[in-house]
Amino acid sequence: MFVQSERFIEAHGGKADDISIYGQEANPTTWRLVAMNLAIRGFAADLGKEPTDTFHRDQHPDLRADYVLANPPFNISDWGGERLREDRRWVYGTPPAGNANYAWLQHILHHLSPRGQAGVVLANGSMSSNQNNEGVIRKAMVEADVVDVMVALPPQLFFNTQIPACLWFLARDKSGVAGPGGRRGRDRRGEVLFIDARKLGRMATRVTRVFDDDDVARIAGTVHRWRADGEDGSDELFAEAPGFCRAVKLAEIAEHGHVLTPGRYVGSEAAEDDDEAFNEKMERLTAQLAEQMVKGVELDRLIREKLGALGYGV
Repeated sequence: MFVQSERFIEAHGGKADDISIYGQEANPTTWRLVAMNLAIRGFAADLGKEPTDTFHRDQHPDLRADYVLANPPFNISDWGGERLREDRRWVYGTPPAGNANYAWLQHILHHLSPRGQAGVVLANGSMSSNQNNEGVIRKAMVEADVVDVMVALPPQLFFNTQIPACLWFLARDKSGVAGPGGRRGRDRRGEVLFIDARKLGRMATRVTRVFDDDDVARIAGTVHRWRADGEDGSDELFAEAPGFCRAVKLAEIAEHGHVLTPGRYVGSEAAEDDDEAFNEKMERLTAQLAEQMVKGVELDRLIREKLGALGYGV
């Protein structure tokens, strides 16, 4: 993610020196690989003094980041949550000791600057689970208006898990005031963008799906247009697409019990013959069915005749 961040910055006319990188990792081997990977690309990064647990030994306690990218482990149950019941990071509710998903989300929110934004990959269940206080936490996050965009992903995108995943985009400030990148947007407070990307991508192998550049561009372009909607000087305006994307007010989300699954909000794709009246469609299909049934009876008669000619009684 750090390397991709550099490429993104350069692609948009910036320099890698424009950013400061902070990270943390518990696995010693991964921690060393990350440090080496960044060093050979000329990145200066603060990964903490040593590999250690993010929840119990936060090595950047005072960090307030403009951007956070995270792909935390899904649904981990052995994160020691029972020892962190009164942690100051749990602003929206105490996460269950048996699942760290909402601990990750709140840890990340804790470290965002006043106008910071975050993108987090999590298991699909995080969008709808109501077990062990998770629904209460999600409701509090929605009501606090820190949820910006939700994206449902197709299955088989990751090599190391078959668990369906989603993307959470969080934002401390949705007022449209120019953020860390200097780009102004529209006021999107009280609103969440839902994108159902489960039909995107293609199967590269029998077990692995990939996103092509067009798939990524479609998702990213939708988010950018929704956030700006012309307020950044662009002529491109946001438009809802049935079955793919829709902007939803918080009141409607509350009506759905604060479930954040995009499929619940984006509806279905418009059928090609939507302009055909229901009665006309039923009449046409009924006539087709009657015709097929007549043909079926005739075929059955012919088969019986042929079998009889061959000496098989039917």
